[in-house]
Amino acid sequence: MLMILLETIAVAFAMFSAIPVPQPVWNQKNMRYAMCAFPLVGVVCALLYLVWAVVCRMWPVPSLLQAAGYCLVPVLVTGGIHLDGYADTCDALASYADVAKKQEILKDPHCGAFALIRVCTYFVAYFALCASLEMDRKTLLCLGLGFVLERALSGWAVATFPIAKNTGLVHTFATSADKTVVRRFLLILAILVCAALLVIGRVAGVCMAVAAWAVLWRYHTVAQKQFGGISGDLAGWFLQKAELWMLAALVVCRIAEESI
Repeated sequence: MLMILLETIAVAFAMFSAIPVPQPVWNQKNMRYAMCAFPLVGVVCALLYLVWAVVCRMWPVPSLLQAAGYCLVPVLVTGGIHLDGYADTCDALASYADVAKKQEILKDPHCGAFALIRVCTYFVAYFALCASLEMDRKTLLCLGLGFVLERALSGWAVATFPIAKNTGLVHTFATSADKTVVRRFLLILAILVCAALLVIGRVAGVCMAVAAWAVLWRYHTVAQKQFGGISGDLAGWFLQKAELWMLAALVVCRIAEESI
């Protein structure tokens, strides 16, 4: 039982992070609940945020370099796998083509102009938002919970939303999963994280949770209307947008609190 649990966690980290882990052979047992372990990658992001905050307090790290560190931590942990999906999806959406053509664009290994523009814009916004925050204990907790929430919702969507095609990693994880258990576990986890955001962040925490659920609704709408269902690229698009909008919600609330 313990070995299956460890293999399940290893499968999640091998797929959704750049952290070196043992590579178990994927099978029905260790794939069944792999999506339930996905939020643990968010926990690692949260812990590294804390480590970077400690480093910045111990040494005179310039404020812009501090913001750059917070901006880069999630990318370094994931290896950019979600950012790649974000870029591909932005390219496909910018084409305004039909569903079949958009699916072709998602499979194209080349990076289009719109993908480059959107990724650059994304990092400028992310960097500016990080530079606007004082990374105190409450802020770090809220951001850490955000990393977990976006992955809980992403995993829940894989087990819940229609899938665009019968190939790809999303299809593999969805068909291998015990969908009923995965849906229930991740939904309960998402609700608990939202409750924690409310307790810790108060209004800011509520705004972060609302932002995440709003992006999830947008994810479902875009996937259904423009792609015929979700895919790995769209899952990455959702996760990156949820992360950015939760961060933006937190910054706006902090600015509002300071102006009162």
